[in-house]
Amino acid sequence: MSYRAAQSDIRFILDHVVPLAPVAATARFAEATPETAGAVLAEAARLCDEVIAPLNRGADQTPARLENGVVRTSPGFADALRQWGEGGWIGLAAGREHGGMGLPQLLNMAVQDMMAGACLALQLNPLLTQGQIEALETHASDELKAMYLPRLISGEWSGTMCLTEPQAGSDVGALRTRAEPLGDGTYAITGQKIFITWGDNDCFANISHAVLARLPDGGPGTRGISLFLVPKFLPDADGRPGKPNGVKPVSLEHKLGIHGSPTCVMAYEGAKGWLVGGPHRGMAAMFTMMNNARLAVGVQGVGMAEAACQKALAYAREREQMGPIIGHADVRRMLARMRAEVFAARSVALACAQALDMARATGATDWQARAALLTPIAKGFGTDAGCAVADIGVQVHGGMGFIEETGAAQYLRDVRITPIYEGTNGIQAMDLVGRKMMDGGEAAFRLIDEVGEGAEAAQAGFADLSERVRDAARNLRGGTEALLAQGTQDRNGAAVPYARAFGRVLGAHFHLKAALAAGAGSARARLAAVYVRRLLPEHQAHLAEARDGAETLYALTDDELAP
Repeated sequence: MSYRAAQSDIRFILDHVVPLAPVAATARFAEATPETAGAVLAEAARLCDEVIAPLNRGADQTPARLENGVVRTSPGFADALRQWGEGGWIGLAAGREHGGMGLPQLLNMAVQDMMAGACLALQLNPLLTQGQIEALETHASDELKAMYLPRLISGEWSGTMCLTEPQAGSDVGALRTRAEPLGDGTYAITGQKIFITWGDNDCFANISHAVLARLPDGGPGTRGISLFLVPKFLPDADGRPGKPNGVKPVSLEHKLGIHGSPTCVMAYEGAKGWLVGGPHRGMAAMFTMMNNARLAVGVQGVGMAEAACQKALAYAREREQMGPIIGHADVRRMLARMRAEVFAARSVALACAQALDMARATGATDWQARAALLTPIAKGFGTDAGCAVADIGVQVHGGMGFIEETGAAQYLRDVRITPIYEGTNGIQAMDLVGRKMMDGGEAAFRLIDEVGEGAEAAQAGFADLSERVRDAARNLRGGTEALLAQGTQDRNGAAVPYARAFGRVLGAHFHLKAALAAGAGSARARLAAVYVRRLLPEHQAHLAEARDGAETLYALTDDELAP
């Protein structure tokens, strides 16, 4: 069985669980009608199923390679990216002023879910371009917008995000890349960046690098950092790529997975760049790009979980061991958990996208706070689910899952990067318990109250599930109150289990909404019962760990952690 985009599951969520309707009711997104949404999802699913998914296995076996200073991509990638660009998919959520469709992130993330499941290594390219588009729309000068946005949106050019250096990973403020003014409004960029996804390729006429660097008068730390746009080829007045710029790939990383995605070490040797967002304001512009990417990476986890789930189900139906193995209770346990996890993580991610859209369309502070709160949860919960589901998928295959020929292991290898890049899940969790709780937990409590209210609404038809979800909401409220009473170090020690508890409870909330919409006796209700009865109890263990803070962690000395 080959991959099929989960169009029906996504449509159900957008109709009944995380509805598109309130977003489409705003003036900004009035064109996101049910007819438009249906057409977008159907055509994206077709492209993912017929064009992109068939490339996934070949990309793993024939990875990108560096030849004579140019990255040669996996077979079929250039044509698939051309079709994706020509279809307008890169500019789905971009502004209409420069050729985008102006549709909601809710639809864009649904499409990214499909594409990630089809081929994560390929999906990374338009994901980064979309992040750069949003950063330029928000922070760039009109001249830069006019030159770059139409070409990025159309898929003629691609974009990258260049932060990390050998000595500056999560500590971005330690970067050493320099930017020297050239006296004509441009700058000479010199330095090295590592882990640059799709830093070079042979698929596009030009590549636009968003590069963090420090001006001569830039102070230490992140406050002295600026953002520059550095093209691979210097465009002429008409936007045609001209002379090569002083930027080149030095090497490609040899990775556990996503082999078709070229991860480059990039050297900038006096490369000409243009300032984006004003001097020493680079982190504000880059965070616009990174916040877009953090939700999208959570969605990558969902897409990969979907693909792993489909493969495991197909194998379990076909594999004979005293009958098809799908008949064995433990195999059914694994498959049911996989499917329940996918639905929960998908719903959480789309709820974050909905909040982003409503915040943008209305300017309401409540929606802005919700979007900010949900971003680290969606990133962590989605990528944890992706890894867990892919791991279970290998187990369903048994010994054949450990054999590369089945393809089950590829999903686990590919998805394993998602809890790491765009801010590790630990950093995301610390953001949740730190900056996102600076309102005294107000946004968190509002969301927890909605979980409780949803449980009350389901009481008549789903008394048992309703009671369990209502109790979980109370537990999460108590856990949040305990967290707010902790000091910074204890909060950081509690961060990951607390974030996991929050995601677990939200997943139950969305499963219960699905059951209520589909009705008692429906497949949705039966899946909700699996999640609420078997997976939701994990939130109690997470909250118990969170209450312990950091005391037991620091009670052990460094030497005591050694054998």
